[in-house]
Amino acid sequence: MTQLDEAISRYNKLLETGPYRDLAWAHELQARMEAGRLTSGGRLLCPFLRPNLVMRRQYDALVKTSEALISAIERMQQMVLASPALLARIELLPAEKMLAALAPGYQTTEVSARFDMHLSNDAMHVVQLNADSPSGVAYDEGLAELFYDSPPVKDLRKKFRLTHLGGKKHFLASLLKAYKQFGGRKKPNIAIVELRAPFPAARQSEYELFRDYFRASGYACEIVSPDQLEYRNQVLRSNSFEIDLVYRRINVQEFLTRFDLSHPLVEAYRQHKVCVVNSFRAELAHKKAMFGLLTDETLTAKFPAAERKAIREHVPWTRVVTATKTKYRNKNVDLLEFIRTHREKLVLKPDDGYGDQHSAFGLEMDQTAWERTLREAQRTPFVVQERVAPATAMFPLATDGHLEVREMRVDLHPQAYFGKIAGCSSWLSATSPGPYSTSAGMAPTFILDSKG
Repeated sequence: MTQLDEAISRYNKLLETGPYRDLAWAHELQARMEAGRLTSGGRLLCPFLRPNLVMRRQYDALVKTSEALISAIERMQQMVLASPALLARIELLPAEKMLAALAPGYQTTEVSARFDMHLSNDAMHVVQLNADSPSGVAYDEGLAELFYDSPPVKDLRKKFRLTHLGGKKHFLASLLKAYKQFGGRKKPNIAIVELRAPFPAARQSEYELFRDYFRASGYACEIVSPDQLEYRNQVLRSNSFEIDLVYRRINVQEFLTRFDLSHPLVEAYRQHKVCVVNSFRAELAHKKAMFGLLTDETLTAKFPAAERKAIREHVPWTRVVTATKTKYRNKNVDLLEFIRTHREKLVLKPDDGYGDQHSAFGLEMDQTAWERTLREAQRTPFVVQERVAPATAMFPLATDGHLEVREMRVDLHPQAYFGKIAGCSSWLSATSPGPYSTSAGMAPTFILDSKG
């Protein structure tokens, strides 16, 4: 039995046969989530009764791999910006290309980024990088603080050392570093720019937690909708609030469906009068087509060995769906025919996560539905990716006042700031396909060490 198995078994026994089986502690924990605004759409962020545990050696490997991949992605982005042919393979909209051409004024494309990763024992696969407007940092930190002091976790800590790496301070530090590189010389006023929900009951968001944290750290901060912005006299403002630093929480495609390139935010950004994090250029890495370039060995042949190793071992083969010839495991293939005939080991994904398009897993479809999806994927930017087996684990929940244990799919989200990993959140969802599951949600992530 591994150390991880031992810790989980010990924790489950505490809930099933130990002093915490009456779940009174769980009801108190959930009440504290409500009080701490750890909810979304009226639901608790975390319906689960234990944190997700990652062994120290797993986390160290995760950090090493993630940082190598971030370095490789940054290197590829510079190649893309210098090559119209490579830029065309990213499948950007014309307006996205124009925004990507504007330099952000600081030294990295992604100040903050989040990987989507499957980690199972020693197998690790990275299926996506969210470099546009990654989220979950403040929520994860809030959940971790509550769970760390919950009675069963306290009991578990008698035998194991649990470590959580809070993300809010790292994120604020990265914002300020970008602002300094941008040329900022004063304490910046920070605007969190996001679309606000039309109904007051739905407006609570993670960014209220960020706003409050920034203010408590001594920075003026407001949550602002894009339609509240104006740019005059070379100052971006919302009413009387003058803005120096923008934390952009609106996806680029989402922004472009509502506004054009004459928007005040774009004008101020173009004229280098406001620092925007992440920059509009981050859309290059946010597109799943970036993984198509990374897994094209003709492009990465001169990358450092550590980066090529991380790509080869941890990034699934990916290509933009189009009528072309390509390579799969050193074999020349007709891409569309390959997709059509290898349904069970492939996934079709929208190139950009914005919108109502969803990924299609060939293993879960019959051939007719798969070919129909493939035809649709040729009409709008899609990628095909080699399917990665999801990581799963058993998690306890409180259902109608009773303890229930379910198998959940576990997606890890390592958080990076200026290319360095400093934290990790987890998202759990149902393992079987079907309608939306109320058991889906976040779980705080702790690094597990033995004591002594």
